[in-house]
Amino acid sequence: MQPRFNILAAILLLFTLTQCLPSQRQGKVKLDDIDDKVKALMKTMTLEDKVGEMTQLSIDMLSEGNPYNLQEPHQLAEGKMNEALLTLRVGSILNAGGHAYTQEHWHEIMNTIQAVAKKKSTGIPILYGIDAIHGTNYTIDATLFPQQIALAATWNPDLAHETGKITAYETRASAIPWTFSPVLDMGRDARWPRLWETFGEDVLLASRMGVAMTKGYQGENVGYPEKVAACMKHFLGYSVTLTGKDRTQAWVSDVQLREYFMPTFQAAIDAGAKTIMINSGEMNGIPVHVNKHILTDLLRNEMGFKGVVLTDWEDIKYLFSRHRVAKNYKTAIKMAIDAGIDMSMVPMDLEFPVLLKELVREGKISEARIDESVHRILRLKYELNLFDMPFYSKERYPDFGSDKHAEASLNAAREAITLLKNEKNILPLAADSKILVTGPTANSLNCLNGGWTHTWQGDDPKYNTTGKLTFVEALTEKLGKEQVSYVEGTTFDEAKDVAKAAEMAKNMDVAIVCLGEMTYTEKPGDLDDLDLPEAQYNLVKEVAKAGKPVILVLIEGRPRIVRQVEPLADGVLMAYLPGDEGGQAIVDVLLGEVNPSGKLPVTYPRYSNSLLTYDHKGTDRIARDFSTNAFNPQWEFGHGLSYTDFTYKDLHLDFRELRAGGEITVTVTVTNSGNQAGKEVVQLYVTDKVASITPSVKRLRDFQKINLKPKESKVLKFKITPEDIAFVGQDSKWITEEGEFDVQVAGLTANFFYMD
Repeated sequence: MQPRFNILAAILLLFTLTQCLPSQRQGKVKLDDIDDKVKALMKTMTLEDKVGEMTQLSIDMLSEGNPYNLQEPHQLAEGKMNEALLTLRVGSILNAGGHAYTQEHWHEIMNTIQAVAKKKSTGIPILYGIDAIHGTNYTIDATLFPQQIALAATWNPDLAHETGKITAYETRASAIPWTFSPVLDMGRDARWPRLWETFGEDVLLASRMGVAMTKGYQGENVGYPEKVAACMKHFLGYSVTLTGKDRTQAWVSDVQLREYFMPTFQAAIDAGAKTIMINSGEMNGIPVHVNKHILTDLLRNEMGFKGVVLTDWEDIKYLFSRHRVAKNYKTAIKMAIDAGIDMSMVPMDLEFPVLLKELVREGKISEARIDESVHRILRLKYELNLFDMPFYSKERYPDFGSDKHAEASLNAAREAITLLKNEKNILPLAADSKILVTGPTANSLNCLNGGWTHTWQGDDPKYNTTGKLTFVEALTEKLGKEQVSYVEGTTFDEAKDVAKAAEMAKNMDVAIVCLGEMTYTEKPGDLDDLDLPEAQYNLVKEVAKAGKPVILVLIEGRPRIVRQVEPLADGVLMAYLPGDEGGQAIVDVLLGEVNPSGKLPVTYPRYSNSLLTYDHKGTDRIARDFSTNAFNPQWEFGHGLSYTDFTYKDLHLDFRELRAGGEITVTVTVTNSGNQAGKEVVQLYVTDKVASITPSVKRLRDFQKINLKPKESKVLKFKITPEDIAFVGQDSKWITEEGEFDVQVAGLTANFFYMD
């Protein structure tokens, strides 16, 4: 075993160094002279220094034990750190060694690593990155938020911004300056196991939420002590594989790429996102990690991205071991660097910097090309203020894991929950109801959180946040054991005590059946069938035989098929993956303490083989009898009920003609005609009647979320410009064509003409 590094000595050394810095370095970073600083520093750097900066290792490579099987409790290893950080000059580290650490241990890690890095002649600090996906999920007791798909269901960019802001605060409180988030892939295939990491299927909704979260992470200046660098994922075309399975081939036309998959990234680039991670798979037969057209011509030259381009996990090595487009690792490295990669997430070997240096020495990669990437990496380190303050003391962050932050998570979860069905106003439930709770997701905090929760798969309850409640625990705490009875009913795929659940339902006022999925992340979440396991359907059928009202609560990362049991339910609630506060949020909605306002950010399919998105093309409407009713989902994108009623009237366009450079103002009056306050998402859709490429049936072009008191009315205004009705034409360029367009808000319609 290698000798353990003297952590206490390292902490004292770095604490002394950081505390002696002038106080102004605690604040805003001056950006005007960063390039000059980078150029001056690079003149002192050897080739070894430079290729090291382009290398990112997992913390496993610096720790006692073997990769994927580290010693417990976690300890850094002095010999391994010296080899990686001093001999090979590695510039970036990522990950947690298998599970979440305490805030104190993260500070020990960062103190030690940065102290070792400071021994280099260059003194360049380490850039540490972590998958802070829905909160700082690799730090124990950090605030865990709803996953992205649930945030998208709020249709509230302010909540995405607040989530990003708090996550940045708590990630920096853990001494880490870089998060691998947000996911900007489009969630347009319900089969895809990473759907829950997206902001849904619509370009406009996902773009607004992605920009809001990015700004929450980075703020006005990413060097502030409460901010982190964002990482857009996964460029490009990752989420639309032919099979629906993770990291399999996608075939995407240039028209589709530009209209549906580039805009979310372009919006975040325009908002200043600092880094980007590349699609692990292949697009049109070419692994994206070697596609210079995508990584350089498109991303750099056309989209204007100036930041750091990072690989995903081991993806350069996969170019020869999986994709077989390179004969060996060394050739794969040359191909990826030539294509435009700046930093390789290696992450579990020490060959990369050695082979990259050989390629430069052999003249196969120019040092000028290396300098381009190193300049970007060093610039980011300066922007993050790592040279002056690689991290701050945890005492600077008194709100870490605070009740205030938990309340923000609870509010987001409440606003995400979507009421899909409410026959005879079965919901909200009466406060004196006797309730049976059953189903595999009813008593699992892991199910509420999903993947990337304290472990990669998020499935180990040992690391769950202390004191957070499952759904049935929250309901029981609210109403008492006299009113709430629980029986598991089934595991996720096997019957357990179904007969007992069915018998108990007879003596209850209502039965709540919690269906859904066990947590998963990436490849382990691949499916062969979108149907739920038969055991879950049978549980609903047997419980329904009691003749009592049935409420389905769906706790799932993607819409699983419920066609055969939905008719048996009087109410259906979609909870998505609502996070640590999700159990309480579901209770609040079921009991009417919160009026639901979530809207579906995806189309909920009725059949596994009918997976159209809401904005499908006109020809996709043709049914087998040649009628136009092929689109028949369980629930449509944008659907979501309330405990109050909203009425729409007076849809008005100030002009019937739109011309280049002009705009049309759309007004509509929305009234809360019910008896309780509620939030409503007002959605504006536009239909292009005729176009040179078959147009979508409709496209979301704007939305606003409003809060109205009973009987209160509000006049909303929307603007439509020529850019809002543009599409990518046959020549792969954006175009707005003359013609007639329909505007739809709720059930109201109006039309206008575009005249070029």
